Amino acid sequence: MTEKEKMLNGDFYNSRDPELIEMYHNARKLLKAYNNLDSKLLDERNTILDMLFQFKGANVWIETPFFCDYGANISIGKNTFVNTNCMFLDNNKISIGKNGLIAPYVQIYTATHPLKASDRIIETEDNSRYLTSTKPVTIGDNVWIGGNSVIFPGVTIGNNVTIGAGSVVTKDIPDNVLAFGNPCKIVKQL
Repeated sequence: MTEKEKMLNGDFYNSRDPELIEMYHNARKLLKAYNNLDSKLLDERNTILDMLFQFKGANVWIETPFFCDYGANISIGKNTFVNTNCMFLDNNKISIGKNGLIAPYVQIYTATHPLKASDRIIETEDNSRYLTSTKPVTIGDNVWIGGNSVIFPGVTIGNNVTIGAGSVVTKDIPDNVLAFGNPCKIVKQL
């Protein structure tokens, strides 16, 4: 398996693999162009997002600045709005459904590491590196994620969900609920 295949499979992988570094640099080039583009240049903005993402539905709007690792592992459904200063660490698939509202400073993580330092850090004579694995994140249709929320690796958020601002979503959230807090918990059915 290539390091990219290991990464997408959820296995430990080398994040400094040349193929992944090239994907990283390509994303940085596209993000720099996107984040510095005049907001009135809608066709150019859409072209860059089409080049960056695996899939982008019609009428997706992403405020700048926007940040991600690769972009190529992100799919966003039609009519979804992503507000300013969001960070999507797409070391694995991030799938967001249609009609989503992603508030400012939302962070979506797919990368994870062993908790124990002695398991996480591999030391060699010349340097050290760390073990990384990934888990996909799936967000359903018609979801509103409040500002400054953090979505953990492997989380699935159902359809028609509202996540309150400042939430830390560590576990799956089913359809049709309001959930918030740290850790995020279901508060009521919607």
